[in-house]
Amino acid sequence: MATSSKAKKKTVRLASGRKRARQDVKLNAANTALRSKFRTVIKNVQKAVVAGDKPKAAELFKTAQAVIDSVADKGIFHKNKAARHKSRLSAKIKALAA
Repeated sequence: MATSSKAKKKTVRLASGRKRARQDVKLNAANTALRSKFRTVIKNVQKAVVAGDKPKAAELFKTAQAVIDSVADKGIFHKNKAARHKSRLSAKIKALAA
């Protein structure tokens, strides 16, 4: 019972299945890029907050909101997750004033 450590990749036989597999590769790449952009934007805002630069953090937060909303609209993340991230970032920026 010698099994390889890698799972065998099944070859799709139907033309519609092959097309679906091709499309999935493209969709996966697009979703990965958007997910990465989402994380990067959040990290940029958090770095500005840690540095204590409120104007820069507020500016980055404006651009971050658009990215977060677009990712949620495309269904990559749930809308509640997007709202939670925006809320927490906003709270951190408001706390800088105090």
